[in-house]
Amino acid sequence: MPDSDTGAPPRVVLVTAAALAVALAVAVAVFALTLRSEDSTDSADSGPLPLVPVPAPFATAAGCTTLLSAVPTELTSNGTSLKVRTLADPAPPATVAWGSADPLVLRCGLDRPPELTPTAALRLVNKVQWLQVPGDGSSTWYVVDREVYAALTVPDSAGTGPLQQISDTVAAKLPPRPLRFS
Repeated sequence: MPDSDTGAPPRVVLVTAAALAVALAVAVAVFALTLRSEDSTDSADSGPLPLVPVPAPFATAAGCTTLLSAVPTELTSNGTSLKVRTLADPAPPATVAWGSADPLVLRCGLDRPPELTPTAALRLVNKVQWLQVPGDGSSTWYVVDREVYAALTVPDSAGTGPLQQISDTVAAKLPPRPLRFS
């Protein structure tokens, strides 16, 4: 029944209609956000991975060709299998990546890392000497005792499996060399 003074619908009808309109708007917004989130996850997982190029003056060296042709197509990180990713064009030379949300990236043919000094703390992993350079949310591990410098950038959330697997490949394919500090 309309309000006898103004001719408006009863207050209960107005409140109910307003509540339904707000509920519908919230439902549409949640649905849209969920759909957008799923779309971005799917494209991040399946689309080519864009990477910023870094100087790699020795990317065409024989050591890089040997190493990159031998890297595994899957790495295991915290029990999860990470598959090789297609890189977006223009892809940086001598680069391979695995995984989706926080990919692991191996680059070969780099200059000697400036952090490599005679007093730098090195870690031996499966017969390969690595120099860890911590970053924001990830660490970059440099192979420092082979004919070419390679770097594996690993998210902090990853386990040690990828570093061990890449170490095995490096040890099998590239003979050790004395460290070079200049």
